[in-house]
Amino acid sequence: MLRQLEGSRAVAEAVAACRPEVVCAYPISPQTHIIEAVGALVKSGTLAPCEFVNVESEFAAMSVCIGAAAAGARTYTATASQGLLFMIEAVYNAAGLGLPTVMTVANRALGAPINIWNDHSDAMSVRDAGWVQLFAETNQEAADLHVQAFRLAEELSLPVMVNMDGFVLTHAFEAVDVPAQDAVDAFLPPYLPRQVLDPGDPVTIGAMVGPEAFEEVRYLGHLRQLQALDRIPEIASEFAEAFGRASGGLVRPYRSEDADTVVLSMGSLLGTVKEAVDVCRGRGTRVGAVGVTTFRPFPGHAVVDALASARRVVVVEKALSPGLGGVLATDVAAALSGTGVAVHDVVAGLGGRPVTEASLVQLLETAAAGELGRLTFLDLDRSLVDGELARMAAARRSGPTAENLLRDLRVVGGRWA
Repeated sequence: MLRQLEGSRAVAEAVAACRPEVVCAYPISPQTHIIEAVGALVKSGTLAPCEFVNVESEFAAMSVCIGAAAAGARTYTATASQGLLFMIEAVYNAAGLGLPTVMTVANRALGAPINIWNDHSDAMSVRDAGWVQLFAETNQEAADLHVQAFRLAEELSLPVMVNMDGFVLTHAFEAVDVPAQDAVDAFLPPYLPRQVLDPGDPVTIGAMVGPEAFEEVRYLGHLRQLQALDRIPEIASEFAEAFGRASGGLVRPYRSEDADTVVLSMGSLLGTVKEAVDVCRGRGTRVGAVGVTTFRPFPGHAVVDALASARRVVVVEKALSPGLGGVLATDVAAALSGTGVAVHDVVAGLGGRPVTEASLVQLLETAAAGELGRLTFLDLDRSLVDGELARMAAARRSGPTAENLLRDLRVVGGRWA
């Protein structure tokens, strides 16, 4: 049944329908509404039996998840931005130990400078940790992906991270059909751990592994990721059959069948991308879009198939690897190596900067005309950059860059002066 819900509430209800037995988290914007709602469902008895563990930090939250999963409990947590970095040691441990925790990341920019708005730099910082990473385009997909995430995590004994854009999705109200409890129960079997701490049958989980077997352990984790590439579309298909709507999977094309120029992106940005594609199509420009739902494991073959007709690909992404460029574009270029398809990298929306339909339309028309460079920073204020470069050249003690730019913009205390 469709209801007008905040994205965070929809995700909380979907998570509760999956019947986690241990939930622990530390509040951080823009994740807080999710975990508050889950906590309220536990307190009211709506989600039971479930132990909600209050912890003192994000590192503690993931550590509790590791212990709970090792003891055989279905576990869940959520975080964002600096919180994800704070728990990073335990994030790697959860994957290395093969413990199937599900975590929501309400994507938010990483500091410094401090910024609470959305981009994908937090998820990109742990892309090699061994977690499956799924990206939601809408709040409906965010809710649906969590149900699929528990199924995938527990089948393969892998942790799964569901990414939803902070504020853009978490705090937006949309019509969402939260998966019903009976349907989730039928879709998601009871958790049967691959490994469990049991005093009656003691084992060691987390033993030190030396050079004699460390590479093999890592390789087996890699194989589980490859298995996920097969299971993700199968689970998405089973979900569509059970719930009557398509959600999840590896990639999702949009008007790309005959497109010469295809824009590829992830997350909520895809909605604006599709609108820009429609505008360009109306003007007679053959452009299309491909949304990437599964970022890790990277679905290289699915990306290549989805871009079969493209002469050029424009990757628009909300992340930057300083000194290189975009992260997603690097993976796309590797997948398309040897095909002759040109890959253009566009970094956009960092720190929550709006990515407008008008900017994307202009970008796509520039690309279709063969005039787009290899790396573009969309809507970059070149005058601000040039002013700071001139200041640095003029004096050794030029001051902190972030504060200098705010003064140039006449922004004081977050407000226009």
